[in-house]
Amino acid sequence: MRLRNATALGATVAVAVLALGAAAPPHTGTRADGTGAFEAAAPDRQPTCGSPSAADFPIRTRISGGPAAYRPGGGFHTWTVQLTNTTTEPCGNIHPVIVFTDRTRTLKPGQVQLEFYGEGGSGGRQYPVTVEQTDESELVGVLDDDRGIGADRFRGFTVPPGRTVTVPVRLAFTSDARPDTVTANAAIVQRRGGDGDWVGESADYRFTLADEEPASEFAEELPRTGRNVLIVAGASVLAFLLGAGTLALAGRIRDRRG
Repeated sequence: MRLRNATALGATVAVAVLALGAAAPPHTGTRADGTGAFEAAAPDRQPTCGSPSAADFPIRTRISGGPAAYRPGGGFHTWTVQLTNTTTEPCGNIHPVIVFTDRTRTLKPGQVQLEFYGEGGSGGRQYPVTVEQTDESELVGVLDDDRGIGADRFRGFTVPPGRTVTVPVRLAFTSDARPDTVTANAAIVQRRGGDGDWVGESADYRFTLADEEPASEFAEELPRTGRNVLIVAGASVLAFLLGAGTLALAGRIRDRRG
């Protein structure tokens, strides 16, 4: 997945390009109805570290711990977005962006239920995330508090120098979501002039939406082990009976000869 860009549209800055594979063309990140733009690159959401002229951004993102499958209507699963500061300076006002790309492009914003925990991890305050759709049918959610006012508003994450901040994220899908394959990525948007670049992007996190969640490895291994035990036990019983029958037959033959 190539680096994405965010482009200004009028007075607001849009989350822009999501290119899937080397051959995929770039596209803008306006809402599907064309009426607005995502605010991930807005001035009040800009990191306090990293020079727009630098080739690398100080924060690296990583998605970890997510399941391989979700069942629509099956409730939340928790995974984490890890923010690692690769420099010797603190970095604040970090608002990670989560992008979902489904194979069929039929997944709707209202079918994605996304939440995150603020400073303090799973023991901290929990925030719902507004998920919106781009004109290319990707779904984008900024880890921010859209409802907070004044001092109560979430101010982004601060990552100390050389440290990693782990952000717990909860994800679920409504019961009307169709079976599909989905790719999720985390990144940060940094303003560069009138535009914004997606920086520090994570590797792909791929999962499926399925009618039924697959059994765990332990659950799969247990029946398989049980079958093996039964097979071995059955073979042992059969061998014992065959042996006993052979001994009885040999005894009768000796009796007749005697």
